[in-house]
Amino acid sequence: MKILIQIARVLIGVTFIFSGFVKMVDPLGTSYKLQEYLSADVLNIESLIHYALPLAVFLIFIEFFLGVLLLIGYYPKITVWSLLLLILFFLFLTWYSAYYNKVTDCGCFGDAITLTPWQTFYKNVFFLILIVFLLFKVKEIKPIGRISLLNWIAFLSLLGSFTLMYHVLLHLPTIDFRPYAVGKNIPAQMQYVGDDFPPVHDFLLESNKGEDLTNKVLEAPKVLLVVMNSIEKSRKGGFKNVKVITDKALKEGYLVYALSSSLNETYLKYKQEYNFNFEMLFCDETTLKTIIRANPGIVILKNGTVTGKWNVRDIDEINL
Repeated sequence: MKILIQIARVLIGVTFIFSGFVKMVDPLGTSYKLQEYLSADVLNIESLIHYALPLAVFLIFIEFFLGVLLLIGYYPKITVWSLLLLILFFLFLTWYSAYYNKVTDCGCFGDAITLTPWQTFYKNVFFLILIVFLLFKVKEIKPIGRISLLNWIAFLSLLGSFTLMYHVLLHLPTIDFRPYAVGKNIPAQMQYVGDDFPPVHDFLLESNKGEDLTNKVLEAPKVLLVVMNSIEKSRKGGFKNVKVITDKALKEGYLVYALSSSLNETYLKYKQEYNFNFEMLFCDETTLKTIIRANPGIVILKNGTVTGKWNVRDIDEINL
């Protein structure tokens, strides 16, 4: 029985740590998924959408932190009860999305591992059983060392997780699991293999006249894209950096475009204000959020291959 307790403890702890970590390196992605759950078409709690990012950071931290606490045996009774509440919350969300077919990917492992809604639901049922089992055997969960050691591990886990998320939110995800990661060739990601949708199936760039310029961008030897998924929500303080890097890119012979889901009239207002020397192409907002977790962000393509991605805060790191 003690062996089963330790197996359950390690399996739950490692899974929660892994799940928390892959979302920790991309908290914006989790906030986008929460916005999807909170939308009118799903849970219809739109009043909370404004708080999606802090909610995402909190949930990621709790998931990761509880996994650590279970592994080290730190306050096991509180930890296991907290895990039970968390898994019940996840169980409801995944059942709802699976039963009503509302959210096709729950995002429980970020973009690292994609599961269907029912696969995710059954996974959570499995972990619910394990957690309930540990609840009855919680006295058998022993700490791995002295309380002073456990205090340090807990503190460093807390500090490390928030430091990592803060860094990622200021810059870009430290690990990119998406099909637009540096080194990925977008045209290759658009190819069908069997009956499955390709990793990239919604990359379409249109001019303000409705002209499809997707191939022009993907076939160009040097392209710099300023991605602003929503100009209205863009960090305007970064527009001066956009001006600096785009002027430099144009001098170096780059094809330069802004990509946004906003109206071209909105872009023209800022184009005039900041004297931008490039046009805007329309692209789906979800696609743009997938391409880069920054608003605005800089993406460089060479013959359709992503060779660099930066938050505009980091333009000093860009070598054209």
